[in-house]
Amino acid sequence: MTPPTDLSSLPPSEKDALIAALLARVKALLAEVEELRTENAALRDKLSLPRKTPRNSSKPPSQAMKANGETEPKPKSKPHAGAYRPLHPNPTRCREVWADCCPQCQADVTAVAQVPLHTYDWIEIPEITPDVTRVTLYGGTCPCCRGPFKAPAPRACPPGSPFGPNLRAFVLYLRFAQAIPFERLARLLSDLFGLEISEGALANILHDSAPAFETQAGAIKHRLLSGTVLQSDETSARVGKRTFWTWVFHHADSAYFVTAASRGKKVVEAFLGDRRPDVWVSDRLSAQMGWARVDHQVCLAHLIRDVQYAMDAGDAAFAPGVMGLLKRAVGIGRRRQTLADSTLVLYQSRLQKRLDILLAITPMTAAGQKLQRIIKRFRQNLFVFITNRAVPPTNNGSEQALRPCVVFRKVTNCFRSAWGAALYADVRSVFETARRRDIPILQAIRLTLEARLLPEGT
Repeated sequence: MTPPTDLSSLPPSEKDALIAALLARVKALLAEVEELRTENAALRDKLSLPRKTPRNSSKPPSQAMKANGETEPKPKSKPHAGAYRPLHPNPTRCREVWADCCPQCQADVTAVAQVPLHTYDWIEIPEITPDVTRVTLYGGTCPCCRGPFKAPAPRACPPGSPFGPNLRAFVLYLRFAQAIPFERLARLLSDLFGLEISEGALANILHDSAPAFETQAGAIKHRLLSGTVLQSDETSARVGKRTFWTWVFHHADSAYFVTAASRGKKVVEAFLGDRRPDVWVSDRLSAQMGWARVDHQVCLAHLIRDVQYAMDAGDAAFAPGVMGLLKRAVGIGRRRQTLADSTLVLYQSRLQKRLDILLAITPMTAAGQKLQRIIKRFRQNLFVFITNRAVPPTNNGSEQALRPCVVFRKVTNCFRSAWGAALYADVRSVFETARRRDIPILQAIRLTLEARLLPEGT
């Protein structure tokens, strides 16, 4: 509102109205300034907080800035002992080479007794060419019934898809274990084997293999649900133009993956059905809480990073004591197999008493107060693993199982179709389970394509 230049000519009533309007405007501006000051102070406080890194938060290690290394290597204090490649246990063939003449004087030494002086392996791969079998089925007209007949196809070379089981297994291995996109995979097969296989044909190979992997993954899921402990975690994935989530449920020698459009409880509910494990291990995501019949163990690795952040933010009263307590608990967990049950119960009681003392401390920083609220909320889920040797103290096993999924996502940009995402989940179930059972991946693929279950771990 712009006042008139000559205020003396205004009557008193209009002057009063103008003054009232200006006072209201000043009041509104003062309120806006106070709001901006509050916001500015909050932003300044936020800028003063320490930066979140993989060591004090759940940020992945790939987002950390690596420190610059030394430009020149340090001189070695002592020479490194020589290392030699071990000889192959099963060489394809052996050659014994005898000397004909002396290298110094050229004298004939064929009649001299000679002993082995040097043995080594010479390793080469044969020329890579496809093994193509041309099958011709003959037939004719039966002289008895006058009906047509044709020779049956060999069992080893059935009609239909021309690609044999070894080639199928190799394609599945390169696609899912090595995360090679379709275009590069087609070029690789052409360059190495001289096989011209289109991207569509490669997709058909994967699609035709889906039922076998679904069956194998179903057996893995059944074994997993028959146990008493389950661990879980999830990471993002792209299916078409939407964000999906790749879940892993695992424990011991079995792991089962699910690709779903949700990060909520309904994914866990669909996986479990009417089954409920005795103990569940996960991070503190609400969708993964409340499924165990007896106890839930939260990941102490996540919690330790939260404690580190509180310490970085200046909490010197509460967080350092919690850090020492959690590290002591993890140390006890590493020695569980050598400790008696009564000793573990005593250790758990001492940890709880020490936690009571720490919770009586009043943190002086906002980060410390937030950490204390987290500890109070989940204190019954911190030390379950102490007395249960089958329960790990952290959920690192889930993150390790999901790491290949993250690499696959970054390299291939994930999936164009829902069936591709579902197949990948089943394939990862087989691969991760095979790794835990010490089964080579190619062997696991062949067993799956032959409709044979993976051998169970001991």
